[in-house]
Amino acid sequence: MIRTLATAWHGTYLLEDGRTVRSARAPRDPAALADRSALRSAGSTTPEEEELLASRGAERWTTSDRRLVRTGVAYDPRAPRAPATEEPQALQRTALLLRAERALAEAWDPSVHLEETVRVLTDVDRAANLLGERLASWATRDRPELEGEDHLAVARALLAPPTASAFAPEDPSVNAVRTDLAELLVRLSEVRASAEQALRSSVPTRAPNLSQLLGPELAARLVAQAGGLDRLAVLPASTVQVLGAERAFFEHLRGRAPPPRHGLLFLHPTVQSAPRPQRGKLARALAAKAAIASRLDRAGAPLDRTIAEAYERRRAAVRASRPAGATRPRGRRRSLAPLDRASGDR
Repeated sequence: MIRTLATAWHGTYLLEDGRTVRSARAPRDPAALADRSALRSAGSTTPEEEELLASRGAERWTTSDRRLVRTGVAYDPRAPRAPATEEPQALQRTALLLRAERALAEAWDPSVHLEETVRVLTDVDRAANLLGERLASWATRDRPELEGEDHLAVARALLAPPTASAFAPEDPSVNAVRTDLAELLVRLSEVRASAEQALRSSVPTRAPNLSQLLGPELAARLVAQAGGLDRLAVLPASTVQVLGAERAFFEHLRGRAPPPRHGLLFLHPTVQSAPRPQRGKLARALAAKAAIASRLDRAGAPLDRTIAEAYERRRAAVRASRPAGATRPRGRRRSLAPLDRASGDR
């Protein structure tokens, strides 16, 4: 007679003609039940299954659980399931909630706060640019000397002691609105400075190797673009190289553009200042070292200075291979601006 091995949350059962011949009941402890649920999800056997399997001998057993096939039990999708139980469903519910709490704790990535700080920088820049344009347009209506000044300088000039102007707003309440807008713009600049300082102090602690290689701000942007340090640590170097250039990459997949040579890594000073023909090589070398650094940081390894040194040697080799007569292209050097600026077509 062929017997069937069936498992449920409340235990493991050996069935014959639909009757329970032998059973091994799971403990009635939520923590133990959560452990067994995690074992089953991972494809492992539970202690109750191992207990019954130890007494199998040469008998031929079947199961409808593919997980048990590796133990020598034959798979039969039509094999009967475990019998129902009168155990309270509240016990199963408590065990599942406990397992979910454990899974959330294991999946927690503290680098999420770095991601949010980077997004703060991006959002603050967008808001400051929008409000700054409005304030500059408004201020030059009666302060023509502010024409051409940057937005923050305009805001501070409006907050300075008032000067005589034949065109000043006659309604004090209207002037108060403009003053409030200037104060808001100054406050946004202070928030941005605070966020930058937070990244400079936090990133070297959370990701020392990546921070040493890329600098705190660029390292934080790369972590945010990847979706966390855990995610960045499993990405290949070829993907790290084009992080931030997703739009250009998809245009390439559609056949509308060449493949991007770099994404956020273009913001690294050594890539940004290099001659155009060498930027792709430097970005590739930098991405390879960034992939190694992120894996070390994910594993909690201490600072390894050889990573940055190896990149510098590669950079020197690339610069030495510069063709004779090649000149560096002129142009303004791009600063560490909002994240969306680095995600353009490159």
